[in-house]
Amino acid sequence: MQVLSQLDERSAAFFAVGRAKRTGIPTPVVTTSGTATANLHPAVIEADTASVPLILLTADRPRELQRSGANQTVDQEDLYGRAVRAYRTLPEPAFEERKLRATRTAVARAIHTATTTEPGPVHLNCPFRKPLEPTSGDRPAEWPPVWSGGTSGRADGRPYVQLTAGRRELSAVDRSKLVDAIDRSRSGPGSYTHLTPPARPVG
Repeated sequence: MQVLSQLDERSAAFFAVGRAKRTGIPTPVVTTSGTATANLHPAVIEADTASVPLILLTADRPRELQRSGANQTVDQEDLYGRAVRAYRTLPEPAFEERKLRATRTAVARAIHTATTTEPGPVHLNCPFRKPLEPTSGDRPAEWPPVWSGGTSGRADGRPYVQLTAGRRELSAVDRSKLVDAIDRSRSGPGSYTHLTPPARPVG
């Protein structure tokens, strides 16, 4: 994984849009919590209207600190509204089979949604408690089975999440109706070429 650091969140988000547009590969943007997340919004709108695959990973404070005056805490639920293809709050980090499975499933679905029939941005909100990740003392001797297949899929070789993308295509019946409607239409491109030119004045 190549990590590129930029101090300004707005610039980082537009850089990610440009990279994703050029490569066609969804580019993740990672920010701290609070107003940093709002600085991504212009780039999110750009990615939405230009159908650019983008994964937004916004850090967030735990639920018990919401609406309590805690620093770097704003309402990040569904922050980007209809400008994203999907939104989800991930579980807080823990070496627990169920939470790891939910996180992995959510990330796999986010990448699929960002790159499927109508590409665009996807928002994953990531709440953390202090410390920001499990400490070495919390780490088990072995990773739970959910990670035993590595980063590419399950231990038996199957993909971790298997999804089928739809296709934006008219059915044969609807396509035939549309062609017939166009054929019967008297207006449209070139219709003015059939107009009779005005008569020249005599004399």
